[in-house]
Amino acid sequence: MAVSDQISRRLHPRLRCLKNGAATVNLLRSDISSTVATVPSLSTESLGIPASFDLSLFRESIPMSPAKVPARAKLPKRPKLAATEQADQSYVNVFVELYRDGGVDDGGRPERMAADRVKRIATAGAASATTSDKASLGGQVLVRRNLVSATIPITALAELEADPNVAFVHPSEPISFDRPVVTPQLASPPSSRVQFDASLRKAHRDGEGVMIGIIDVGGFDFAHPDFLDDAGNTRFLSIWDQGGDFREPPSKNGKSQFEYGSELTKDLMDRAIAAAKKKGGFPATFTERQSQRSEGSHATHVTSIAAGNSGLCPKAAIAAVLISVPMLEDRTKERRATFSDSTRIVHAVEYLLEIAEREGKPISINISLGTNGAGHDGSNGVCRWIDALLSTPGRAISVAAGNAGQEKGETAEDMGFIMGRIHSSGHIASRGLAVDLEWTVIGNGIEDMSENELEIWYGAQDRITVMVKPPSANADWITVRPQEFVQNRRMASGTTVSIYNELYHPTNGSNYAAIYLTPNLQADSLRGVEAGVWKVRLVGDEIRSGRFNCWIERDDPIDIGVHGSLRLYRFPSFFSEGSNVDSHSISSLACAHRVIAVANLDEARQRMNISSSQGPTRDDRAKPDIAAPGTDIVAAKGFSEDDKQWIGMTGTSMASPYVAGVVGLMLAVNSDLTSAQCSGILQRTARPLPGSSYDWRNDAGFGVLDPAAAIDEAQTFNERTEVKGTR
Repeated sequence: MAVSDQISRRLHPRLRCLKNGAATVNLLRSDISSTVATVPSLSTESLGIPASFDLSLFRESIPMSPAKVPARAKLPKRPKLAATEQADQSYVNVFVELYRDGGVDDGGRPERMAADRVKRIATAGAASATTSDKASLGGQVLVRRNLVSATIPITALAELEADPNVAFVHPSEPISFDRPVVTPQLASPPSSRVQFDASLRKAHRDGEGVMIGIIDVGGFDFAHPDFLDDAGNTRFLSIWDQGGDFREPPSKNGKSQFEYGSELTKDLMDRAIAAAKKKGGFPATFTERQSQRSEGSHATHVTSIAAGNSGLCPKAAIAAVLISVPMLEDRTKERRATFSDSTRIVHAVEYLLEIAEREGKPISINISLGTNGAGHDGSNGVCRWIDALLSTPGRAISVAAGNAGQEKGETAEDMGFIMGRIHSSGHIASRGLAVDLEWTVIGNGIEDMSENELEIWYGAQDRITVMVKPPSANADWITVRPQEFVQNRRMASGTTVSIYNELYHPTNGSNYAAIYLTPNLQADSLRGVEAGVWKVRLVGDEIRSGRFNCWIERDDPIDIGVHGSLRLYRFPSFFSEGSNVDSHSISSLACAHRVIAVANLDEARQRMNISSSQGPTRDDRAKPDIAAPGTDIVAAKGFSEDDKQWIGMTGTSMASPYVAGVVGLMLAVNSDLTSAQCSGILQRTARPLPGSSYDWRNDAGFGVLDPAAAIDEAQTFNERTEVKGTR
């Protein structure tokens, strides 16, 4: 039956899917999703779920063969949504795009009045939440131009959807943490990362007067020798632990707007370091605790490369944000109440800019995290927010391109291709022709107790029908034509399927289809997504271009452990070898227009690392921008439990801080540079790989970073000579 699409089009399909879920469904969804959270105070028994129920146990279960699967009872009939508890205790982070003519406040800023309306919706919906609930969820409302970032109850989506001043509500995107390859045998202190001549070093002063900002996971070992100054104090000015509660949030320590998490100030860290030196003193990082403290932590290693005493900017001040990424061993309530999504990156960037402004320093920020969803063209909420921030001089952000570049295993044991097969593309030549894609879901071999998402983007001038067929031999095709949708349809296997075929995305004008495969999230009849090959068929209805691109938004692999003689993993979904297309795999966060996207150079072999993600963006912009050393990089080993202070790692996570450090030195010689100018200088001064030209490459960008040339260009390009007379 046809219905008016005007209101529902204001919500992204993912949000429409959530809005259509009952309280129990979204409670259990918050166990497995980094973009949905439920208040810790909610009594699960009130929803008919035992207090001891833990959905993560189903995710960690040992892989099974079909022959060992016990017979299952028939699924009970689902109650109508109107007859269930509302999901007013489960929350979601959103980017609300507002019409700019929604009224003018006293300051002449129309977005302020519209933002106030969003804030009223968010606060009214959260009225029943306790103080501790609000502190846990971090219900922040931020405004940047006509975008509002907010944490709202899922039930409040209906009010946003009905607001005529709302142009579109973008969902937050799950943060992708591509774990680097660790080489623990590389444990010797690193040599100097770059040798500069005396005049250049005198000019950049090893980054003195500059701030390096790091947004990462795993914990910051602020007491590591690589971060201590000549007086034995830490060079960290502050660490905002978004998931912590050991200290007061940033808003309690100054003018910061952020009212959740825990902020470790320099004074607290220095006192902890001093106390640790006394007889019987505890290690400083025990005294000033963070919510994550992983041995060999990613965050510590990344910071060491950019700004450690062994790093690129050894005299720079350091500020850091620890993104909350719940681990499987965390308590159920901690996982349920934790967001790990792109709004947290926005909060982190805003916080670091607050610190830089307070200190009066230019800042180079590194983000060795990513996102996979949206249009890969910089049009999503987080990219547009960051681009708006980077119009101001004295700011730059480097982003890891991602580790999704591998399409085949190099050996029989190499499974890295699973993380690489996230993109497919093609061309439908004319009306009536079709292209088939194979989307492989593994889970534990029988089912996958996580959500799976596929987005398909195609041109506004085309009309394409999307068809989906489950793995079961007797399954029927589900057909969704343009302007049609299937919402939360439960299959015989228990898999819940939602498909939306949308025209003219409000931000970029392209057409797109979204497919969601969700477990049957009912506590008394759990079923995972059916494992096997899901077929996706794209049929040309009206074709003028015929080009399409699609990406899988997938979760990270889970190391279950050893079972007999085998180490077992739970893998995310991926495209088959025949459907995967080895391009456009770059993180969508790195597709923002003004960030510097960094690829992983294997410097020893003078080639690109096989795992480094590739461009271009969906709108054919040249990303990544630059390649930097990211293979077998030795840097500080955080929270070491042995005598080893250094460790080697491989990934674009290591290449990106290398560039962030060089950009810090560029800002030291010219603090008026914008992020776009920094990117341009890096492109101009880059060196081609052996056998390559100066042409942009989809794996290496414009070439290999040349630190000395980039810094020299940064300090001299503003010089001008007047031409007099004739030539």
